[in-house]
Amino acid sequence: MPGKKNPSLKDPELYEELREDGASKQKAASISNAAAQKSRSSVGRKGGKSGSYEDWTVPQLKSKAKEIGLTGYSAKKKSELISALRNS
Repeated sequence: MPGKKNPSLKDPELYEELREDGASKQKAASISNAAAQKSRSSVGRKGGKSGSYEDWTVPQLKSKAKEIGLTGYSAKKKSELISALRNS
């Protein structure tokens, strides 16, 4: 993303920090845009309701991969699916 302008990002600096920390593109964009609308501290308190991918079954992980448009997930092992979902 450095050198590129993305008009859909409301807080590009926070987006880059989150990506460097290992957040997926989706997650980083969502958090940075929410933080720009409200405040960074209120977004941090909000938290998530989803459990860890490690607690999901392989069929649940494959369903999520399909939902977000990943390809090539049908032959992946659980650890590979988790990695693909986190890095999408």
